[in-house]
Amino acid sequence: MPNRHPCPSRSQRGAALPVALILLTLLMLIAVAGMRSAGLGFIMVGNEQYRQKAFGAAEVGIEQAVALGAFDPNVAASNSAGVVPGAATDTYAVRVQTQLNGAPQGTIFGASWNAFSTYHFEVQSTGSSVRNAATTHNQGVAVIAPNSLIVTGPGGL
Repeated sequence: MPNRHPCPSRSQRGAALPVALILLTLLMLIAVAGMRSAGLGFIMVGNEQYRQKAFGAAEVGIEQAVALGAFDPNVAASNSAGVVPGAATDTYAVRVQTQLNGAPQGTIFGASWNAFSTYHFEVQSTGSSVRNAATTHNQGVAVIAPNSLIVTGPGGL
C-alpha cells in the first residue's frame, strides 16, 4: 500500500530563516541604539566636567579679587581677568563694583560706633572652560575701615 501521507519536507515552507533574519535585525538596531546612548552619555559627562571647571574658575576669580584687595570706593567699577593656575584652558573675568555710590556706611553696633565705617562692593566673576562652559558668580563684600573723611590713603581704604 502506498504511503498517502505527504513528505514532511514538502509541507514546510521555510519560515525559520525569515524569522531569524528579522530577530537579528532587531537585535542589531537595539545594539546600535545602545551604543549611541552610551556615546551621548559620555558627551554629557564631559560637559558636566567642563561646567564644574568653569564653576571653579569663577570661584578663583572671586578669591583673586579678595586676595588682591581690589576695593576702592573712589572707582565705580574695575575689571580684571586671568587664567586659573594649573589649568591652561580655564579663565576668569572679574568686575568689582562699588555699592551705595562708594559712600561709607556707619557700623551697626559696638562701643566704637564712630571709629569705623564699612564700604560695600559687589564682585561678579565669570569663569569659562572649553566647550563654551561658563558660569557667573556674584559675591557681596563689606570692607571695614577706620572712619575718615579721607576715602583713600591713611585713615581710609
